[in-house]
Amino acid sequence: MSTSIVDSSPLFELDAKIVVDATPQQVYAVVSDLTRSSEWSPECQGGEWISGEPATVGAVFRGENLRSETVVGWAPLVRGTWYTEARVVAAEPGTTFRWMMLSHANEDQESVWGFDIEPAEGGSRLVHHFRMGKATAGIHKIVADLDESDRTKFVKEWTAKLESDLDVTLKHIKDVIERGVIEKDVIEKDVIEKG
Repeated sequence: MSTSIVDSSPLFELDAKIVVDATPQQVYAVVSDLTRSSEWSPECQGGEWISGEPATVGAVFRGENLRSETVVGWAPLVRGTWYTEARVVAAEPGTTFRWMMLSHANEDQESVWGFDIEPAEGGSRLVHHFRMGKATAGIHKIVADLDESDRTKFVKEWTAKLESDLDVTLKHIKDVIERGVIEKDVIEKDVIEKG
């Protein structure tokens, strides 16, 4: 029996980086608030914390997601709105925030998203990363009826989609944070001048 590309580990391992004109603490305060995901994510429309203290290790977030018909349009993906749950697995203010996707049976999956932050010239370097070790139940369902050629095509196209999503997310986060920092500085300056 031959091995499928879907049995590769890691199946996906990607990251993207950007410099944000803000402190690591300011960056962390935004990226650890998953309820704001709709402000930057190509798919996540936000959601809510359903257990635990929000943004702390062990807390569970229920995300609402939206995927268009054009995303890897030929593959049998979930389209429209669907929901996911994820558990925070790392929460170090100013440094790292990561969450692991949970299966429908509420079990850990080797599917982890996250942000790492470090001081950099011009503010902070923000790294957004995604790693899927073993394929999730969802990936297995997508490729179940595909031949190996189409499985390989799917993994290639999904990797390109993930790379694009990471880049787009970082650009949007940078805009959100830098706009917020400028607005805060203007408000504080106005308060001091009127003070």
